[in-house]
Amino acid sequence: MASTELSPVLLVVAAIFGLSAVRTFDPPRLLGAVICLATVILCVLPLTEIRATQQEFDAATDGLVGLPPASIQSVSITRGIVFAEPGGRPLSLDFYRPVSEHLFPVVIQIYGGAWRSGKPGDDSAFATALAKDGFLVASIDYRHTPDARWPAQIDDVRAGIDWVIAHAGEYGGDSQHVGLVGRSSGAQLALVAAYTDPQRIQAVVSFYGPTNLGEGWKEPPSPDPLHVRTVLEDLFGGTPGALPKLYEAASPVTYVSRGLPPTLLIYGARDHVVESRFGKQLHDRLKAAGDSSTFLEVPWAEHGFDEIPGLGARVTMPYVERFFVHHLH
Repeated sequence: MASTELSPVLLVVAAIFGLSAVRTFDPPRLLGAVICLATVILCVLPLTEIRATQQEFDAATDGLVGLPPASIQSVSITRGIVFAEPGGRPLSLDFYRPVSEHLFPVVIQIYGGAWRSGKPGDDSAFATALAKDGFLVASIDYRHTPDARWPAQIDDVRAGIDWVIAHAGEYGGDSQHVGLVGRSSGAQLALVAAYTDPQRIQAVVSFYGPTNLGEGWKEPPSPDPLHVRTVLEDLFGGTPGALPKLYEAASPVTYVSRGLPPTLLIYGARDHVVESRFGKQLHDRLKAAGDSSTFLEVPWAEHGFDEIPGLGARVTMPYVERFFVHHLH
């Protein structure tokens, strides 16, 4: 992931070392020069795809013409607000508030981590950037596996949404305009929450979120660095053969019907945790049902690509901004 997302930096470093190595006919140094040349070539490949990718994304988001109404210079961050205590376990959220007298649309952020790790403070830079675009961002917590099985996670997310909507006005938020964004497992939670509460959620963004968990267990990626089957069995307490209703209830594809909130699906073509075909599958079903859906596939990207401030994050962020501005403002 880092090698592609940071390819401009690696290209420069490899070129410098390569040029210094070719100044001598020493065999080890010449071998190093060859390796540096190969690195330069590999680093150039993602760069050659940027323009074509942006053109494809522009075409896919042709109707999203919204831009942030004004750039917010300062963001106030309030951390550790407890919104629920299921089983005596405190769950907290962080608010990223534009410093302004206006009321702003609300974006609720749900972190990833395979349902077993993570915290509201994750993806703080992304939340701050959205706040500067004119959104009140709330990053919420949920219980983790294996201590808490499904549906504890979605119950916690719904409790967080309820609390944020009830208290948004106290922090400068407009509770009539609410969107969700999540990554990986957090994206699965965001999609399920949005599709089962379409009256209150106006838009949802999924970064590489699982959409069909039963199929994901039956057809894991290859290679499978995260051991997808183990992750899912920790979440549900068993296999889809033993617990089909739980896998179905946790799959966003289950809830596809006409009248769902607009959806932005962002996936990496080289993802070896949640393959992009799952995002495309959900997209196709949403379009067939008559819902608004946009599918963006980053050709060089792996799972979690936007966690690094590199090419993928730079290319996709403008479309996330336009999507939320278009549907929430």
